[in-house]
Order: sequence, then structure tokens, then C-alpha cells
Amino acid sequence: MKNVLAPKFSAVLAAGAVFFLLGSISSIIKAFPVGGEQTALPAGSDLNEDALAKPREIFKSEVHNGRKSYLVNLGDLAFNSPLLLGGIARRANMSCGTCHTNGAANAGLFVPGLSSKPGTIDTNGALFFPKADDKIFNPKRIPSLRGERYLAPYGQDGRIASLREFVREVIVDEFDGPEPAPKILDAIATYINDIDFLPNPQLGPAGRLTQQPSDAARRGEALFNRPFPQNPALSCAACHDPTGAFVDHRQHDVGSGGLFKTPTLRNANVNAPYFHDGRFESYGQVVAYFDHFFSLGLKAEEQADLVAYLSAVGDGLMPLERQNSAVHIREMNDFLSVLEVAIPAHDKDVIALSVDTVIRELRELTEDFPDHKDTAVPDGLAERRTARLALKETVLLLRRLNADATGDRFEEAAADYKLVRNMMVGAIPANMLKAEAWSLFNPDIHKKHYAALGRMLDAAGTAHPLAPEKKQ
Repeated sequence: MKNVLAPKFSAVLAAGAVFFLLGSISSIIKAFPVGGEQTALPAGSDLNEDALAKPREIFKSEVHNGRKSYLVNLGDLAFNSPLLLGGIARRANMSCGTCHTNGAANAGLFVPGLSSKPGTIDTNGALFFPKADDKIFNPKRIPSLRGERYLAPYGQDGRIASLREFVREVIVDEFDGPEPAPKILDAIATYINDIDFLPNPQLGPAGRLTQQPSDAARRGEALFNRPFPQNPALSCAACHDPTGAFVDHRQHDVGSGGLFKTPTLRNANVNAPYFHDGRFESYGQVVAYFDHFFSLGLKAEEQADLVAYLSAVGDGLMPLERQNSAVHIREMNDFLSVLEVAIPAHDKDVIALSVDTVIRELRELTEDFPDHKDTAVPDGLAERRTARLALKETVLLLRRLNADATGDRFEEAAADYKLVRNMMVGAIPANMLKAEAWSLFNPDIHKKHYAALGRMLDAAGTAHPLAPEKKQ
């Protein structure tokens, strides 16, 4: 979720309307001003929301059945709703999807005082839930949720057996959220369990390398399975079992500060930094650490072979997806699809959740088509204005839909839903496509827009994250 005004500086321009989980919809989403006491997150925070390429999300159900279930879409919707969280997180328009973008790790997230480096966060600090503050600066790496159904137990220390219970703990005990409804917890767990690993053509049955990897990777595979000289009962493969998603579902102390569960190596190429606290940036650093800790006596070329093997195992096809209008419309249609069940069922809670989340998405999307005040985008004003108008009209329709459902006018709500769907397959994609060349989806426009915003903040003396070029 990105800020409705300026996604790059969402920590400084944080959205502020306070809603209750599954509650009524506010007609106005306000934003806090730049700087001052009302900023939601510490100045210098970066939620990495403006990235032009984001992790690609693959669902098992889509691959096998061609479509996701109602429960998966409801879980996806709730996962991306700030209404699940409480306090500062909600005020900052954060959701579960802020840290786990499209179910993957958000390697660019950084919050001063809670992060030791991008991609890490201390969820037991005072910012998100003062009562849960353990007074220890202990940031942990944000994990990917790909293939999570294979990776129990949950939490990096592996202390919780149930994914559902782990989700509840994060929402309530770490981010000060209200107690989620059981159907929401069920839906989020179903959604997470449906997120698949990225396909890897270098891996075959039982986690063995195929014919594609290099000779170095093959030598690394042999080293990976070779018993340790100081303890023949151990090997890399003993904990990272290739036949079981490269995990053993156990906790181990490898000298990193406690017991932590074995992380999967699948898709690990895009999961840096490594170790529970993100202390290592590369496979080379990880291999060197284990070589020293377990007294393996590996030669330099053997360490290089192990790195080649880990790179082959950790690969994944098309890890990123370029952001454009079509990607956002697809996601919103998934969120809206739950209304096909919720409206006939007269489920006001789910209707409210869906409407609120999609309205937030529409408002954010509107800001991807800068208005006439943005001098960094001199052309395409008519196209941008038309796209913004279509998005704003859909927001009004959704507000009316929710009002009808709240007033028990479900036939009217169903009619409103049809109008919204017509907009989502007609006016919105057509007008957004026409205006996309002058939107923030255009890399050149994107760069100019944030450069101008950065200069404005500099002139105002307001601290802000690093220049946007860092992720281009």
C-alpha cells in the first residue's frame, strides 16, 4: 500500500483516517502534512512503495484451477488492508502487504530506529505497539512468504506451529490491531498458503539439479551433501533437505544469537539479506561464516562452488513484475470479486473491507496520474485528467455501494457493484492506457516527479529518504 499523495515519501506524507476493522467507510482519506508532530513514521522512513518493479506473485490455485477461490481473494484483500493493523501502522496506511509485498519480502523497507538495514525491522519496538516494547533493538529480516505451506513451524524462531495463530499474533501483539474475525484469519492463512515458489528450471525432482546448472554448481551440490569433517552426522543437506523444500522444520543454534528455524533456500536469490537478522548480504558471506563456524576447511574454489550451487537452487523465473495500469486493475478486480459472494450473503463486514481497500487503491492509483499542478509532467494533461476522473467516479460508486449495504439495501448494492465492474472493464482501463505515457509508470516521468518532490522537501528543510534513483 502506498501513500495517496506521494508514495516515495509515505513515511512523511502518511495517510491518516482512522477506521475500525470491518467497520464503516470514511468519505475522506486525509493525509498528514510534511514534517511536524503529525507525521506517522519517523522522518527518513522508506516503505519502498514507488518501485517500478515489484515481486511477482504466483498462486497454486491459479496454476492448477485457473482461478483463485473466494477465500484466497478475501485473504489477499485483508492482507493488503490497513484496517487489520492499529496505531501508528494504520495511520501510516501500512498493511501486512507493506512488509511482504505481493507475498515476498520487501527488501527496501527501512524505518529509522527499527531497521538495522533495508529489509529488516524490529516489530517489538515502541513505535507500533508501546505495550509490547521489549526495550531491545532486535531487528529481524523480513521473510518472503512464498511456499509458506511447506515451511512450518512459523516465526523465524519457529515457535508457533499454526500459520493462522502466527498471523493473529503479528496483527494483535506486534502491530496493535483489533482482534480479527475468525473468517479473516482463515482467509489470510488460505491466501498465504496459496502463494507458490517461483518456478526454477534448474531444480528437478527431489530437489536435485537438472542439466542446466554449471559444472561449478554440480561440484557445489556434492559439497552440499558431503558430511562435515568434525561431525559426520552433519551436512548442509541435513538441515536444508533438498527433498523437503530445503528445510527440516527444526530450530538450530548456528552461533547467530539463539535458536532459529532452518530457512528455505528456494528463491533465496531474491530474498537477501540473509540470516534471521539480515547480517549477510551475499551467499559468499554465508558460506564463509559456516566454513568458519563448523571448521569445514573449505578451499576458496570449494566455497565458490557452494555459492554457485546456492545460486542455482535459489533461482526463480521472472522474480519481478513491471508495474503498470493493468497490474493494478487486476489486483483491484480480485479484491472486488469478494463482493460477488458478500453482497448476496448480506455480509456487511466483508463489503466494508472490500470497499475501503479498493477505494484506497483507487486513490493511490489516481496519484500515479499527476494533476495539472505537477510541473514535472507538462504533456498529456487531458488524458491524465480523464483517467483521474474515471477513477474518482468509481470511488463515488463504491461509497454508494457501501452506504446501500449499510442501510440493508442489498439489491441496490448489487446494482452498484455491476456499475463498478463495468467501470473496471471499460472506462478505467481504456482511459488509464491512454494516459499511461504521462503517468508515474513511465520511468522518465517517475524520475522527474520524485526529483521535483525531493527538491521541494529539501527547500522546506524536511528529512526524506534516499533519492529515487537508488531503485531504478
